[in-house]
Amino acid sequence: MERIWLEEYPPGVPAEIDPGTYTSLVELLEECFKRFAGRTAFICMGRFFSYHDIDRDSIALAAWLQGCGLQRGSRIALMMPNLPQYAIAIAAVLRAGYVVVNVNPLYTASELQHQLRDCGAEAILVLENFAATVAAVIDTTPLKHVIVTRIGDLLGLKGPLINLAVRYLKKMVPDYSLPKAVPFTRALAKGRAMTFTRPELTLEDLALLQYTGGTTGTSKGAMLLHRNIVANVLQNDVWLLPALAAHPADEQLFGVCALPLYHIFGLTVCYLMTLRAGGCSLLIPNPRDIPATIRELRKYKVNSFPAVNTLYNALMHHPDFKKIDFSNLKASIGGGMAVQRAVAEQWKQMTGSAITEGYGLSETSPVLTCNKITDTRFNGTIGLPLPSTEISIRDDHNQELGTGRAGEICARGPQVMAGYWNRPEETSWAMTADGFFRTGDVGVMDDRGFTRIVDRKKDMILVSGFNVYPNEVEDVLAGHPGIRECAVIGVPDDSTGEAVKAFVVLKDPNLTEKDIRQICRAQLTGYKVPKLIEFRDELPKTPVGKILRRELRDSWGQGHGPPSGKPAGD
Repeated sequence: MERIWLEEYPPGVPAEIDPGTYTSLVELLEECFKRFAGRTAFICMGRFFSYHDIDRDSIALAAWLQGCGLQRGSRIALMMPNLPQYAIAIAAVLRAGYVVVNVNPLYTASELQHQLRDCGAEAILVLENFAATVAAVIDTTPLKHVIVTRIGDLLGLKGPLINLAVRYLKKMVPDYSLPKAVPFTRALAKGRAMTFTRPELTLEDLALLQYTGGTTGTSKGAMLLHRNIVANVLQNDVWLLPALAAHPADEQLFGVCALPLYHIFGLTVCYLMTLRAGGCSLLIPNPRDIPATIRELRKYKVNSFPAVNTLYNALMHHPDFKKIDFSNLKASIGGGMAVQRAVAEQWKQMTGSAITEGYGLSETSPVLTCNKITDTRFNGTIGLPLPSTEISIRDDHNQELGTGRAGEICARGPQVMAGYWNRPEETSWAMTADGFFRTGDVGVMDDRGFTRIVDRKKDMILVSGFNVYPNEVEDVLAGHPGIRECAVIGVPDDSTGEAVKAFVVLKDPNLTEKDIRQICRAQLTGYKVPKLIEFRDELPKTPVGKILRRELRDSWGQGHGPPSGKPAGD
């Protein structure tokens, strides 16, 4: 397809970027550490961390990891919320020549076990609140080294008090036994006395294994090279130039990092892009705690606020939201799930900043398209392809459809993954012969190059921006002897965008909704547990016995409420 979208680019935004600007993602990070050494890089719970602090501590942790005898390319898992330890660890793992494997800290033991086995991680850095999950599976995984950190480890004099409160007053640390685990602070102290060996890295080296289910099925690792991540940072950087140009040159940019760093959206947009701009990130460890998040936001004048629709919505519904000073807010970037028009319009009214909606996936580092940062009205599209990015709308036979016709959104660009870790067949299925990645989403491109998502090709459910795969939930339900058969779909939800709904045919008539949720909670992260459960005598099937999820969605729309809402990338 002719790149019709280039005519819509804002002035000053180039059609192409050059990932070769850096030899690796590490070079990009080290340039930032050196250039902005005296600036504040992160703020967390009132504690300030300079670029120099992150530089120094990440070198120390990198040296300690190398001292463990780990070979270049070893996978290192990081399992914690947004804390300064995470910011240090990302840089440390990459600088040591290893591969970052981000882990959702809310994972159950079975979910964690699968990911650690699949990636072959030999070390993990985990917040002690979630160490019990690691302890439950460590003997069945390749893990050789465990580093345990506590929330207050880097928070100065108040740190020990915070650690005591978290463990003994709030009782947020389940008992665990990891006798060989090393405290994070000890690893740092030892690393400072060790020699760090700088590996020679290239853009073709693996930087991240970002786990995703794609559109269905078991979680798999998207292989993101240094080239992919560097490219997406540069693409987003030039796309946001119009907003950055309006910011006073002598004032440091201040961004909110409420998106989890274990999610590729948060890692690229909040962490890496803010560092490259020499900005400061406000780390929000638990954005679900809306009152605490608002208390933090009230302390600062924010310039950028990337978030998902549900967080924007939840914040605005809190009575103290109006006490936040948004007079300096230049950019509100919405992604991870569809931004709802009502939320976007209310956000603009209350903050004066329009939400700029983008689209992407874990497999694309993540951003593929974005609306113009200069637009002041919400248009319901996912915007234009970023520089060096091609979007092609194709039918089931891989034929390009052109504008105005619905088809699968396919993407090609330097941010697209190298493939799925140890899954050549799935990689082959996901990529076209001419190098386009099949997103699994169906969209329509207009004659200006703006794309609107109209349907979902597969059955993935988006709960507050996180993927839920029906097969995974169905496997848990079907494994119970009291359940004959089941099916899972997504239905609209005012608070989370979509909610998980399970249709269940019982074998044991005594099973209740409460029983079924308990079954799921034992094996699934909370957002995957069905919010709605409907008991049926039978489920619709094809002649060969395949359950028809689409018919369930249609029946929900006709007799039980509206059909599933508009999808978006992860």
